[in-house]
Amino acid sequence: MQCDLLVVGGGINGVGIARDAAGRGLSVVLCEKDDLASHTSSASSKLIHGGLRYLEHYEFGLVRKALIEREVLLRAAPHIMWPMRFVMPHDKGQRPAWMIRAGMFLYDHLARRELLPGSETVSLRKHAAGKPLKSEFTRGFVYSDGWVDDARLVVLNAMDAAEHGAQVFTRSACETIWREGDRWAAALRHAAGTITTVQARCIVNATGPWVTDFLKGAAHQPSDKALRLIKGSHIVVRRLFDHPYAYILQNPDGRIVFAIPYQDDFTLVGTTDIEYHGDTNKVRIDEEEVVYLCELTQRYFKRPVQPSDVIWAYSGVRPLVEDESASASAVTRDYRLEMENDGAPLLSVFGGKITTFRKLAEEAVDMVAERLGNRHGAWTEHACLPGGDIHGARPNNRSVLEFDTFVQQKQQQYAWLDAGLVTRYAHAYGRRIDVLLKGRNALRDMGDEILPGLYAAEVVYLMQHEWATRAEDILWRRSKLGLRVPAGAEAVLDDWLKNR
Repeated sequence: MQCDLLVVGGGINGVGIARDAAGRGLSVVLCEKDDLASHTSSASSKLIHGGLRYLEHYEFGLVRKALIEREVLLRAAPHIMWPMRFVMPHDKGQRPAWMIRAGMFLYDHLARRELLPGSETVSLRKHAAGKPLKSEFTRGFVYSDGWVDDARLVVLNAMDAAEHGAQVFTRSACETIWREGDRWAAALRHAAGTITTVQARCIVNATGPWVTDFLKGAAHQPSDKALRLIKGSHIVVRRLFDHPYAYILQNPDGRIVFAIPYQDDFTLVGTTDIEYHGDTNKVRIDEEEVVYLCELTQRYFKRPVQPSDVIWAYSGVRPLVEDESASASAVTRDYRLEMENDGAPLLSVFGGKITTFRKLAEEAVDMVAERLGNRHGAWTEHACLPGGDIHGARPNNRSVLEFDTFVQQKQQQYAWLDAGLVTRYAHAYGRRIDVLLKGRNALRDMGDEILPGLYAAEVVYLMQHEWATRAEDILWRRSKLGLRVPAGAEAVLDDWLKNR
């Protein structure tokens, strides 16, 4: 198998690079050792944000870049991303009010806004967000950012890459690479044990926490590159409040934790920031982290969270560019691209964050395209992701602002389906809901109801279009139905998949 570009890593940076490169006419192969978004890219705080707290560390360039990308992404995929208002209760023992107001003024004005309203100061005695809080919190600061289904963002980028001609191999590890003349050769080992040899003019190492391991292992190169692995953990509990606002909470240790409305009936609380030195394939939340997050809710909310209230928890390791920061929370979230030009080029991606993935990919492909003689030019800023073309092929504000109208139209079009199910489909698949439901006119056309709310038609769609092969792919990454299905559901679904 031959290609221009082999991308190793199926997280957000890898699929973003594969999409951009394929759209420029380069032949692309992407491999991922597990499922798409199996690790860091599905373990985020689910935010598209500029990074308000990064202003404290004078990272104005990073914040501006992220603020610009925030609205670009909202327009590209309004079904899996949408605006959200955040409330910071003023804790008199923490950052002074003047500092918060100054930070929010900068946040409002570092980049142009078309979709998101600016910040304001509110009385929590009168505002809806004040009701769940303890009485001592009387003033708050409200600002805008965005929410994202992070795992689906990865999948949609992979789909777009494939629709532009890329070949995507999941559960296929790149075991070794070696140079053959002016090309790379790579051995990909698939889940069944078979091996595919790929010849590529360039390789992109987008393996996230494994970026230096890949250089030392598969590439057989000594590497003095330093990454700082920071574990971030989150907990999910039953809904703590009945309004659409999210909270940004200050802790006495200087960290920031979010409490975010999640999947209608739940609240997501996180994240922690701790150094990680363990196995990057086996990242788990510690008991101390659970207690830490629960204690922070107890500081702010009238109804505090106890460890026994935790329904689900997840952890991911963020591969951050090493700097001189003493604390994990202060390490830069910016990225670095390093090209090795001794023969066939090898580009390694260090660091990054979900909000800036598209820009990172654009810059990476600019570097690669120059070496490969491709002059197509950047294109993703003005393109929708699959399903995001709610009101036309080009991203537009209307698709964001009128998404609820789109949902209502689909509920009417597919009135034979439960309205709540159509709403879930609209958010997961956007305009691709029509592909999922093509030729179906009654509930019986959906096939078996394998689990509550999960029909065979959707599972087959996910297998055919989104590389889902196992129950965990479907219940925890392509959807979050794992929060709602009964005990033993994964085994039931895996059994169905095996006997299909």
